[in-house]
Amino acid sequence: MEKWYLMTAAVLLGLTVRWTVSLNSYSGAGKPPMFGDYEAQRHWQEITFNLPIKQWYFNSSDNNLQYWGLDYPPLTAYHSLLCAYVAKFINPDWIALHTSRGYESRAHKLFMRATVLIADLLIYIPAVVLYCCCLKEISTKKKIASALCILLYPGLILIDYGHFQLVLLIKLTCTVVASFVLCWLPFFTEREQTLQVLRRLFPVDRGLFEACLKTFLSLLSVTGLSL
Repeated sequence: MEKWYLMTAAVLLGLTVRWTVSLNSYSGAGKPPMFGDYEAQRHWQEITFNLPIKQWYFNSSDNNLQYWGLDYPPLTAYHSLLCAYVAKFINPDWIALHTSRGYESRAHKLFMRATVLIADLLIYIPAVVLYCCCLKEISTKKKIASALCILLYPGLILIDYGHFQLVLLIKLTCTVVASFVLCWLPFFTEREQTLQVLRRLFPVDRGLFEACLKTFLSLLSVTGLSL
């Protein structure tokens, strides 16, 4: 009972972080002629809905491949088509051939974010929960920790819900740099101190095999801790 309570809390936290990121803007917003990666996702819905399947990947007067031409596998195209049917039901202007280029509105942004969240709820998150629950010979707390690490992975969240938003990436970069500086600050006081740490991290003088073996064992140790 406790396991499912904690797993539910982990899932809710993952959903909250995703939706919080989605509330922000995205790269290319209001910037013609390409409008950013967000427009690419919308345009694929426009193309898959209005053109025959055999024309999805070919350049034509109705499908200019230089304007966010479809360059992902067919499974992505099918997903875009499915979303397009929902978009057609809500507002046909969102996927109207040619005239919908660069379409932007709050309602449409909400729809686009919702399509990703629903896909996560139906496919990705259940798969993560099932995988973590099926892990053997580890404690419940470690199963929950594994689920949290996967569900809160910033790379997927930023790509799927932020659409490469520049401001989010800048903040993330600043955080990483600040963490690096804080960790290394005590060793930057003297040149010899810094060099000695680097010698220990990259022990070329002890032989390449020993260094590679130590790195491999370290990776095994980290993997064991994460599980």
